[in-house]
Amino acid sequence: MSYKAQQLDEVKVFKDPVHRYVRVRDQVIWDLIATPEFQRLRRIKQLGTSYLTFHGAEHSRFNHSLGVYEIVRRILNKFADQNVAIDQDTRLISLCAALLHDLGHGPFSHSFEKVFHLDHEDFTRQIILGHTKVNDILTRVAPNFPEQVARVIDQTFENTLVVHLISSQIDADRMDYLQRDAYYTGVSYGHFDMERILRVMRAVDGELVIKSTGMHAVEDYIMSRYQMYWQVYFHPVTRSAEVILINILQRVKDLYEQGYTFKVAPTHFESFFTDKINLQQYLHLDEAIMLYYFQQWQFEDDHILSDLCDRFMNRRLFKYVEYDRVDEERVYNRLVQLFKNVNIDPKYYLIVDKSSDLPYDVYGGLDDLYETMPIYLRMPDHSLKELSAHSPIVEAISGKRRTDYKLYFPLDDLEDLPDDANKREIFTILAYQM
Repeated sequence: MSYKAQQLDEVKVFKDPVHRYVRVRDQVIWDLIATPEFQRLRRIKQLGTSYLTFHGAEHSRFNHSLGVYEIVRRILNKFADQNVAIDQDTRLISLCAALLHDLGHGPFSHSFEKVFHLDHEDFTRQIILGHTKVNDILTRVAPNFPEQVARVIDQTFENTLVVHLISSQIDADRMDYLQRDAYYTGVSYGHFDMERILRVMRAVDGELVIKSTGMHAVEDYIMSRYQMYWQVYFHPVTRSAEVILINILQRVKDLYEQGYTFKVAPTHFESFFTDKINLQQYLHLDEAIMLYYFQQWQFEDDHILSDLCDRFMNRRLFKYVEYDRVDEERVYNRLVQLFKNVNIDPKYYLIVDKSSDLPYDVYGGLDDLYETMPIYLRMPDHSLKELSAHSPIVEAISGKRRTDYKLYFPLDDLEDLPDDANKREIFTILAYQM
């Protein structure tokens, strides 16, 4: 029996709080889960700094990746029951892509990427195609198998139905993280009737569509996503922690370039500072290592670095006010000058943060073809109708991007300033912004 057809003697299960069980029967999937590259995802939090806002949000990319795999496995089984023609090779490609889609995420993913100008999707592709245990296993299936899996994840695979399973406006990725993140944060917003959605999913001419009788379940899903973004993902306390995290990394980078002598040298970061990153160095850096450095850098001689690390490790976060973009230049520039007057560096302590989300893209943007393709309903006469044309609820939010700006600053430091004209003007401006 070929490796790609090998099955375990019995179904292996992972007990899961969202899906009850994640089931594995394919030897290839079982072997991929055991690789160091996949096990590393246990040490990467799914929600980055959200654990400082929602204390239960300690779940990992490992949890989520298994969940996406499980949803895709169930969808493929339903398609088989509907006599949708998906051959065994395509089935295995789909399952591997679902399992490995987040493989390249780094520690505190998006904050880390922002400072060092990285893209986790590039690293996902490198892990799948490079000198890794994951690549060894995929290559055992077939020499071109790693490339096929990578093409599903980067949305260039020729079978669009397979791409839609993990990259669309109603895909396994979103269906897992909404429910999983809601469970671990303890909120009710992200819950929706996934069982109903899976039941009414159909494959029509290579496209993923929804039977019209399931429209209300999809409405609930879209509203759940909208609420999760504004109540959880864009929570201002979480964003405050992200601002501090980004500024820690930026300060370390600045000090390194200035030739500063660290008490604890940023050895694991040096390749990122010099833009000479190789894959193995990337894989060796996880959140446990980053937190070790943050813990040690609290005692650095550089006041800014030590203060920022102390704030992050001990949850002394920045406060914020709503930021009026109309007055941006006048207000911000004046605050910058006032901060400098009182010896608080505005580069690290006065930050404008932007949150923006488009809950449903009816127009199908060009930047991310599959993830912005509209959702189609299959009507009783078998015609296809775009969701917002049939749902007043979805129509009301379609194409409407909400953007929010906040200004973050260290209120405790400002309160400790001597009572002079600078302090009074700072507080007058910030109060105005409120």
